[in-house]
Amino acid sequence: MSAQAQSIGEASRHKMSGFIRTLRDNGFVIGLAETRDALNILGGEAAARPSRLRPALRALLCSRQSDWQKFNEIFDAYWLLRGMKSATRISGAPQKAPSGLQTVESGARGLGESENADHVQRGEGEALEAGQSKREGASRAERLSQVDFRHLTQPEDLAAAHDIAARLAKSMRARLTRRMHARRSGQKLDLRRTIHKSIAHGGTPLELVHRQRKDKPLRLVVLLDASGSMSLYSSVFLRFMHGVLDSFREAEAFVFHTRLVHVSPALRERDAQRAVERMSLLAQGVGGGTRIGESLATFNRWHARRVIHSRTCVMIVSDGYDTGPAENLGAEMAALHKRCRRIAWLNPMIGWQDYTPAAAGMQAALPHIDLFAPAHNLASLQALEPYLARI
Repeated sequence: MSAQAQSIGEASRHKMSGFIRTLRDNGFVIGLAETRDALNILGGEAAARPSRLRPALRALLCSRQSDWQKFNEIFDAYWLLRGMKSATRISGAPQKAPSGLQTVESGARGLGESENADHVQRGEGEALEAGQSKREGASRAERLSQVDFRHLTQPEDLAAAHDIAARLAKSMRARLTRRMHARRSGQKLDLRRTIHKSIAHGGTPLELVHRQRKDKPLRLVVLLDASGSMSLYSSVFLRFMHGVLDSFREAEAFVFHTRLVHVSPALRERDAQRAVERMSLLAQGVGGGTRIGESLATFNRWHARRVIHSRTCVMIVSDGYDTGPAENLGAEMAALHKRCRRIAWLNPMIGWQDYTPAAAGMQAALPHIDLFAPAHNLASLQALEPYLARI
């Protein structure tokens, strides 16, 4: 157990274990690794406010569409002592209760004695008591994080999206994995290379070759759907991609519609507006139909070997509406999944009420997706950080 998880105290650990158990009872697939990461989140800054803790845990613990539908109600009932009706009323938009949702027993819903848990209950309780006037007095940043990208049109709002992208990129770049490579001195003996060197000396191992750790950063490859059905989101995501490429050099960007276009050189312009203008000249046909399967085939054939290594997360931003055969998309997704470490599919429509991934293309892609998450506002992008940190 990490030092961060140990710092939250026994009561908080017991409370989080109960929450994980409740999620499992409601059909969530959660293992020991997710439980450990959830404890780390509870011991960090995200636990200070429910608006931070909820999306962080949701991104970590939800792996299916049904999980996303049930998570908020379970979270509110367990941590905030609110029933499903109360949780729906606070959200501002009535929603149907997911079928088969199991509620938490009243005796097991207390927040415990931990300081972090008290922060959660106290922060949300004060907001409820203050009512609408309290919510209206919330900071602009918090309100902006909940605004759907379709309504994000002000220049200052777009600048805030750039800031989120820069912080996300910095966090990703700070997480490094280690791989062993040959050196004259190191932690372990490289037996294969030592034997190869010994051939010149009649089989006597006079030159020992060692192995030591080598830094290998996370690489992010973003494929953005710029078709007509995504037009309300693609402009904001282009600016998001500019922020990622500006501060995180281990990244590549592509847009696709009826064809695939590599836009990383254009988006590396320091000025965001000029970058988007250069990209628009390259990506002729943006706003037309969508051929996701054909675009992925182009990526797999001409770009994948160059831009993907063993620690690459391919992030596809699309609504999944493909005009081509669904079986082609499924085959290309399977081929892509064999090459990269993770595939994260961000679908802005997950944030819409009563959305289900019923499109044939989306159904064909789902078996090959490691993370299927919403991407309709800044809060959903911030919630990606714990997932990317574990790659």
